[in-house]
Amino acid sequence: MADFRNGMRAAVYYETGSPGVFRYEEVPDPVPGPGDVLIDVEAVSIEGGDTLNRLGGELARVPHIVGYQCAGTVAQVGDAVRGFAAGDRAVTVGLDGSHAARRAVPESFAWKIPDGLATDAAACVPVPFGTADDCLFEFGRLRAGETVLVHAGAGGVGIAAIQMAKRAGARVFATASSDDRLARLADFGLDEGIDYTARDFVAEVRRLTDGRGVDLVVDSVGGSTLQGSMASLAYRGRCVTVGDAGRAPAEHLDISGMRPNNQTLSGYFLGAELLLGSRAHAMIARHLEAIARGELRVVIDRRYPLSDAAAAHAYIESRQAFGRVLLTP
Repeated sequence: MADFRNGMRAAVYYETGSPGVFRYEEVPDPVPGPGDVLIDVEAVSIEGGDTLNRLGGELARVPHIVGYQCAGTVAQVGDAVRGFAAGDRAVTVGLDGSHAARRAVPESFAWKIPDGLATDAAACVPVPFGTADDCLFEFGRLRAGETVLVHAGAGGVGIAAIQMAKRAGARVFATASSDDRLARLADFGLDEGIDYTARDFVAEVRRLTDGRGVDLVVDSVGGSTLQGSMASLAYRGRCVTVGDAGRAPAEHLDISGMRPNNQTLSGYFLGAELLLGSRAHAMIARHLEAIARGELRVVIDRRYPLSDAAAAHAYIESRQAFGRVLLTP
């Protein structure tokens, strides 16, 4: 365990931009409040939103510590915390602060790691699996026998969504940047893969569904892809937009086809669900248990030391990753 007497080490930046803005520096330890859980971080799962925030997000403070999700061992709890004690293993989420040796979050943004589940695997669960579940079922209303298109199928949300949709009895389509990555997704339940770099995914969806379209699209790419997602929908189809992984600016959508086809477009942000109620927290706890039992799988592509956060972010942005990329303090 690291020596924190003189603060902690963190990957920080003073301005947004390319991965090269990262600096590995000593910063003050986070100070937990009465309702907070403080962990010694052992694994950081880099989320797509982390790279977007580093590229152009708001800086809550300078130097800024980016990052949604990480896991480790509880070092301290606030006086109002009832569900954790020092020594427990925990996975946490928050708006920032994961790229560091220590992290403090409210108890409602932390989960105990079940026995039998490795800490590094648990670090990959809440954001991708919580997002995938809500996009498919709470907001997407997916039912057995329906068809679903998952964009960015080789990413964390994509791999989680493919597994859950297949388990629910859906026919699963996904996009990815190569046939090799799509072939690997077949082991997770993918039925139809579309290499978006070589083929028009809207035309492929229509061809593979005999012109009908899909019942649901989970779109984490945004930009012009979102318009294509709408064009891929069947009658009464639903599209859930959950991110801007494509890094393209938002576009004005032509929604003229939605009303005559009784279609739905929903936006989704996991953080709001966690802030406003306990439903999403309990749902994520169930996924941690399911992964511990081997019913769902986490995929870890590569691990980097926290001091190499720039290299890890650059690898993610190269679109070569299959699954999650981790940092280890």
